[in-house]
Amino acid sequence: MIGEVPNAQPGQPFSTRRLAHEAGVHRPLQAGICGTKKAGAESIVVSGGYKDDEDYGDVIVYTGHGGQDGAGNQVSNQSLDDSGNAALVTSCLEGLPVRVIRGWQGESAFAPLEGYRYDGLYRVTSYGSKFGIDGFLIWQFRMEAYDGTPMPETHQQEELSESPEEPPTDGGEKQPPSGNEEPGRVTTTVQRIVRSSAVKRQVKQWHDNRCQICELRIEGPGGSYSEGAHIQALGSPHNGPDTTGNVLCLCPTCHVMLDLGVIVLGDDLAIIRDGAVAGALRTHPKHAIDLGV
Repeated sequence: MIGEVPNAQPGQPFSTRRLAHEAGVHRPLQAGICGTKKAGAESIVVSGGYKDDEDYGDVIVYTGHGGQDGAGNQVSNQSLDDSGNAALVTSCLEGLPVRVIRGWQGESAFAPLEGYRYDGLYRVTSYGSKFGIDGFLIWQFRMEAYDGTPMPETHQQEELSESPEEPPTDGGEKQPPSGNEEPGRVTTTVQRIVRSSAVKRQVKQWHDNRCQICELRIEGPGGSYSEGAHIQALGSPHNGPDTTGNVLCLCPTCHVMLDLGVIVLGDDLAIIRDGAVAGALRTHPKHAIDLGV
């Protein structure tokens, strides 16, 4: 089950993982990631199982699964082929929500003092690989709380301070940021925040994530990426339907150009740009497009 579950609210405590399992918040009794590559990740547990995890409350840098020994040391490289890691990649590429549960074992200020706590829905906004503390390749997933998800409780009273500003010059103007001459390197895949419905996922599957306008198929580590774009917007005043006939499979650039009116579609599915026909929309036998919605 992707998203919220019945009768579970952010901040709800569970004294054991079995109770969280019975509530449907996190079904596995041991694994930290619940999900599949095909469907995406349902939920994760943040409980201090990986040294490289970072927890800032509404932002989590979550280390993927695999490569550890029984003592919690990283002894081999992680892979995106692992089912849990592949599930989080799908959640990122498809814009799917993930339930976050924190456990008492974590050293984070946001970990509960005992048991487990459901902390609401987060989205996977990016993922990348780096060499971790133990010297092996790990995959990490940046997760951000959805708007409306309350900030988790903290048992420490420390205030998070922002980086100080550069001192002003003699003329009273601020100096430009000094920057970092030797920044750390990490391979990262970044996604625009576009949530996918079942309708959008079906259209993207028909077209194998290849843009119907420019034919681009974006390949990243772990999978390909495209966006489902409504021809007629869902909200007021357009009130278009959320049906496959009203959705196109596009790359991010063509999606923005369609939304801004840089590209328009003719009645014969011609692609019109700057008042001239620039080509024809690629179609699929199963994808009946309805321009008259």
